[in-house]
Amino acid sequence: MIEQFKKGIFYTAIGKYSIVAVQLLVQAILSRILTPSEFGIVSAVNIFLVFFQLLADFGIGPAIIQNKELTQKEVNSIFSFSIYIALGLSVLFVFLGYPMSLFYGNTVFIPISMILAIAVFFYGILVVPQSLLLREKNFRLVNMTTVMGAVISGIVSITLGFLGFSYYSIILGNTVKAATLFLVFYLKTDTKFRFQFEWAPLKKIYTFSRNQFLFNFINYFSRNLDSLLIGRYFSASSLAYYDKAYQVSLYPNQVLTSLVTSVIHPILSDYEDEKERIKQVYLRISNMLATLGMPLSIFLFFTAEEVIMFLFGGQWGSSVPVFQILALSVWIQMILSSTGGIFQSGNRTDLLLLSGILSTVLNVAGIVTGVLLGRIETVACFLVIAFSMNFVQANILLMKIMFKDSLLTFLKVLKKPFLLTLMQAGVFLVLPQLPFSIFIRLFIKGIVFVIVWIAGLLLTGEVKRIKMEIQRVKR
Repeated sequence: MIEQFKKGIFYTAIGKYSIVAVQLLVQAILSRILTPSEFGIVSAVNIFLVFFQLLADFGIGPAIIQNKELTQKEVNSIFSFSIYIALGLSVLFVFLGYPMSLFYGNTVFIPISMILAIAVFFYGILVVPQSLLLREKNFRLVNMTTVMGAVISGIVSITLGFLGFSYYSIILGNTVKAATLFLVFYLKTDTKFRFQFEWAPLKKIYTFSRNQFLFNFINYFSRNLDSLLIGRYFSASSLAYYDKAYQVSLYPNQVLTSLVTSVIHPILSDYEDEKERIKQVYLRISNMLATLGMPLSIFLFFTAEEVIMFLFGGQWGSSVPVFQILALSVWIQMILSSTGGIFQSGNRTDLLLLSGILSTVLNVAGIVTGVLLGRIETVACFLVIAFSMNFVQANILLMKIMFKDSLLTFLKVLKKPFLLTLMQAGVFLVLPQLPFSIFIRLFIKGIVFVIVWIAGLLLTGEVKRIKMEIQRVKR
């Protein structure tokens, strides 16, 4: 298992780091070409695109990874079913622009929905071949293809942006990316389309996929209701400022957590009956993520202005206070994002569904409260409170119900990371204002963060533990 983790994390690291680098570069360029209002239109339509991607997946992807007994004939039948579903959803998306235009009060969503219907179709039919590659632990191909798709999408978007295509530059880039991913994944697997498909293979994965789909369904609303309501009751620019801050707060997840979470389910699914083994892996992952994530949250809180201004330019200043608030939840989101793969690996998508329901209730309550108070900053504040409560409920379900252990066992792995966080907070609170450019200030604060973090690792003895983990992986 260790060897599989090493290989999976290695290729996932290359893929994730490359994708984030490409995304940051593309966003940095487009943020200086397009206006916040144009970005707001893209953010609004993306809410519905993500929802239709969720419907197209139908929980099939994780179910294929988990079920090792599916034959090629059964996989082909599931693939054929996914094509019909994707086709139906893409046709539906064509007409979605009309109610969207009424909801947002802007007719521009009518032609946009017609273009993005193509992306909906391709995102729907790539689920099965991509999941097969992950089940085979072919992390290299999946990640390299995803990087290629991001590069192609970025080139298309930037080129069209310079040519004056406005928000269509991003929309067309996304469509090209979806088509690229499907083409490569499909050609690298033996999946075949059949006009007639059998229901038996679908029944075989029904229980797992049902719970997974329901979790994804309700989690979608808890994760996107904020953008939906801000886009409806505030302005397109407000949505763009909020969305930009929120997306940047997710980058640590993409860079750090996703390296591990992307390989958790494909690898640990082989050990679904060995709950103690899965628990130990989760505790070690949580400790590792907290050791970096908790101090990083403090760093991002104190460098919010430098980060936003450096990445996107002066016209995005209104994103700074929102990002500063959301930065405090970075470490929470990092650890929370790993719980889904743990629930799946233990074949407890029922608990994953329960956690999703509780998460939705808390997130919706926080978002609605923030929107009623009328500011994007209050939405961010109440969302951080909701994330904190979800952190507790998810770990109670994991530790007490799935692992039959105490929540205290989990909290112990956070003790030393918390001390590292206090050290960072103390140093940045006394750090004076620096009379330099944005880049120089960010660079200096980054150096301070690294020095304090390393000093904290030495003082808490975490360096020794990290060395032991590295030696364990090498063995």
